[in-house]
Order: sequence, then C-alpha cells, then structure tokens
Amino acid sequence: MTDTTTASTGSRKGRLSGLYTGTGAFEIIGQRKRYYIITAAIVAVALLSMLVRGFTWGIDFEGGTRIQMPAVAGATTSDVETVFSDTIGSEPESVQTVGAGAGATFQIRSEALDLGQVEAVQTALYDEFQPLGADGEPSRNAISVADVSETWGGQITQKALIALLVFLVIVSVYIGVRYERDMAIAAIAAMFFDIIVTAGVYSLIGFEVTPATVIGLLTILGFSLYDTVVVFDKVEENTRGLMHLHRRTYAEQTNLAVNQTLMRSINTTIISVLPVIALMVIAVWMLGVGTLKDLALVQLVGIVVGAYSSVFFASPLLVTLKEWRGPIAKHTRKVLAKREEAAARAQSRAGDLAPAGGDLAHAGDDASAAPTVSFASQRPAPPQRTPQPGARPTGKRAKRRS
Repeated sequence: MTDTTTASTGSRKGRLSGLYTGTGAFEIIGQRKRYYIITAAIVAVALLSMLVRGFTWGIDFEGGTRIQMPAVAGATTSDVETVFSDTIGSEPESVQTVGAGAGATFQIRSEALDLGQVEAVQTALYDEFQPLGADGEPSRNAISVADVSETWGGQITQKALIALLVFLVIVSVYIGVRYERDMAIAAIAAMFFDIIVTAGVYSLIGFEVTPATVIGLLTILGFSLYDTVVVFDKVEENTRGLMHLHRRTYAEQTNLAVNQTLMRSINTTIISVLPVIALMVIAVWMLGVGTLKDLALVQLVGIVVGAYSSVFFASPLLVTLKEWRGPIAKHTRKVLAKREEAAARAQSRAGDLAPAGGDLAHAGDDASAAPTVSFASQRPAPPQRTPQPGARPTGKRAKRRS
C-alpha cells in the first residue's frame, strides 16, 4: 500500500514537473484521435443546440420596446419587474440597472407594446416610484419610451459578418506568409471551432444575444489566434532542420512544442480570465451595466474555448495535415521504418543469443552430474626452452659453479 502511494505521488510530481519544464510529459499529439472525438462531440452538441433550441435574441435584433426610468432610492429591479408584470400581464424580457449614483436608471426591455400599454406602464411606474425629473421634482415625463426596430439588429449582424470575413482573410494571408499553408488551415479551423462552440454555449444556456455579444465574439478571435500562433511558433522552431535528421518525427517534435508552451497557455488563460471575471463582478453586480455583462460573458466563454482549441485541436490538426502528404509524410515513414529495422535487428540478436545460453545451461547440468576434475591437474606443463648460445646458466648449474 505504501509502495503504491509512493509511486503514484512520484508519478504526479513527475507530471507536474513536466508541466513546468515542458519536457514532453503529456502525450497530446500521439492521442490526437481521442481529442478529435472529443472536439467532434463538442461541435455536435453546439450545432444541435443551435438547431433545436435556437438563440435568445435581444430586443435589438427582434425589435420591441425599451422603457427607461431614473433610479429611485430603495427600489430594486425586482420591484420594477413586478409593477410591469402586474400592468401588462406578462414579464419583461429584462430589467436592469444602468449606471451608478445620481445618473443610474432602470431599463426595461420587452416585446413591442402598443400605445395603450405604454401609457399604462408609464402611469403605473410613476404612481409606484415617483421618479424625479430634470428639475428635481417628480415627473411622469422622466419615464422615457423608445421603440427599437429589428432592422437595426439586422444591420449590426450584417456588418459583423463582413468584419468577420475580412478578419479571416487577413489572418489567412498573414499566417500563410509568416508560416505556411497547413498552419493557416489549422488556425482558421480552430477559430471556426471557437465561434461555433461559443455560439453553442449561448444557445444551450440561454444567454441573451445582443450587439455587445457580437462585438465580444469578434474580440475572442484575436485571443484564439494569439494562443495558436504562440504554439505554432514553437513548432516551427522545433522542426527546423528536421528533414535532415531521422531520430524524431514531426509529430514528436510538435508534441514537445505543445508541452513547452502548455504552461504559458494556462497562465495566459488565467490572466485573461481574471479581468473578465472582475469586469462581470464590478460592472454587473456593483454598477449594473448590462452591456458590459454581455461583453464579459462572451469573452469568458471564448477565452476558455480558445485555449482548448489551440492545444487540443489546432496542433493535432496541423500534424494530421503534415503527415497526410508531402515531404513530412515521407520523413515520418522513413523514421518509423528505421525504428522497425532497429527493433528487428535487436530482436534477431536476442534470438541468436538465446540458444547459446540454453546450451550452456544444459552443459552445466551435464557437468554437475560428471565427476569433479581438478583444473590444476589438467594444466599443461610449461614448455622447455632451449638455451641460447653464450647464455649464462641458471638454476642448479649456476649454484654448482659458484
């Protein structure tokens, strides 16, 4: 039990040490089929949610009525929502506090209301909260109403798609010039993965999609691209001159690059997530700025998804594209063939040595049954040397002469 615990502790320390030193302790590229399955499952769930559940579009996209009222001391968004629901008979889409201090206002978003419903809501809100006007006196005119057309949301969507297309073209050209075609394909695929999964999370959880969400979706692409380029830069460094060597494959060098940048990706993700969480806590809970909440939500989801895609999708996809065709594929086959030949030679040498060892073992068995023979008795006698002419006598002859 103690040995098992010690072994597991040592293994855990070794993996943590490998995480910080980047010595290739984590096999990511070698298990890329597993990560392809995980990635495909995530994409499938995101697409299924978008097709079945759809999106919760904000008032800027579907159109509706926006009502604003100066904040009143002691009043909460729940109180405002209750007054609206009792007057109209249905709940508003959202009620939130915008701004802080003397300039804070309650903002109500609902489906399109007719003139009678608008006047009824204005009257009910005024009777309940007595909001102050510009002159500091209670005024019904302090409650403003605006109709939002869905055309404006459509224009935002169209402009966002154009911006996305231009961004993808520029990124493809940059990576294609700075690195190579396969890296550009992998990076673009990772960014599409980030967009699909982030949109799927919004659909699955039911986050409201606003113009701030669209803007935030464009900003997370920059983070995804940055993290992917960091990994690819290390891959390019590790694989420089690889074609002239036959000890390691492109996949192994890429896995080493991923391990060497893994801790950096984790640190970058954590450092990027912390300000976003602070933005959500301060801007949303303390200041009540709903627009910042929408922007922070999409960034929080996109940063985490972008970190995953750069390590577990973009890099494995790059290796797959490289080993599919071209000189890298030939180099990989050559390295693997040399390893198989070396393994076969080692196995053949082991097979040749095995019978000799067996014969010696049998010979030892036979020798144990035979009578013991002294090796000293079998030692050959030293050869007799013929003295050279003129040599001095030695031994007994020399003593007699003396």
